[in-house]
Amino acid sequence: MHSSPSQPSLKAVLWDMDGTLVDTEPYWIAAEHALVEAHGGTWSHQQAMQLVGQSLLHSAAILQSAGVGMAARAIVDHLSAEVIRQVRREVPWRPGARELLEDLHGAGIRCALVTMSEGPLAGVVVDSLPRPYFEFLVTGDTVTNGKPHPEAYLTAVDRLRLDDPALTLDECVALEDSVPGATAAMASGVVTVGVPHQVPLPEDPRMVIWDTLSGKSTADLARLVSGRAATPSLFEGAN
Repeated sequence: MHSSPSQPSLKAVLWDMDGTLVDTEPYWIAAEHALVEAHGGTWSHQQAMQLVGQSLLHSAAILQSAGVGMAARAIVDHLSAEVIRQVRREVPWRPGARELLEDLHGAGIRCALVTMSEGPLAGVVVDSLPRPYFEFLVTGDTVTNGKPHPEAYLTAVDRLRLDDPALTLDECVALEDSVPGATAAMASGVVTVGVPHQVPLPEDPRMVIWDTLSGKSTADLARLVSGRAATPSLFEGAN
């Protein structure tokens, strides 16, 4: 797909992982529950929802405040190991995610993974796919500022520009399921699609909400890119 200054076209899709590509949130929540209870505390569903989409070190600090007497790094390593163990047993793909990846691959659209999970877990998930859909991974252990800061998305765009210096933010679409993730994507300036799962996403004129990725195609994402360029108010009320 080609673009011009007056008509950007879809060049890249930036995928969140937990909750967007794979439904790993139940694995994280179960691991959090077990860890807090092992340290004599209690962990509610509401508390667990506050961690969805956050950086792991941020989440570790909240778990410490709930009574987990471990260093933050040790908490992250423990939770990640538990989730990796579960993912190796069964990868819980989100509806429509693999089909959309295959469609994008066939259309020659570049894809990158932008996740606050760390490299070992992201690698297990990516290695479970039948093709090398993702050109690269930006993970929580490779950035200084986690979501909702835009650093991870801006890092991904910078890496895409290494092979395509003319690429613009308007030619990239982010797929996100959480408030921190969507906030990060919108702050970076890329076209943002929210696909809420565990938590609702607030209405925002900078974001389109899709109920699911099922049935969505490259053409649907390309229309968002061209539509925002032609009519910025397209995203208002586009739920």
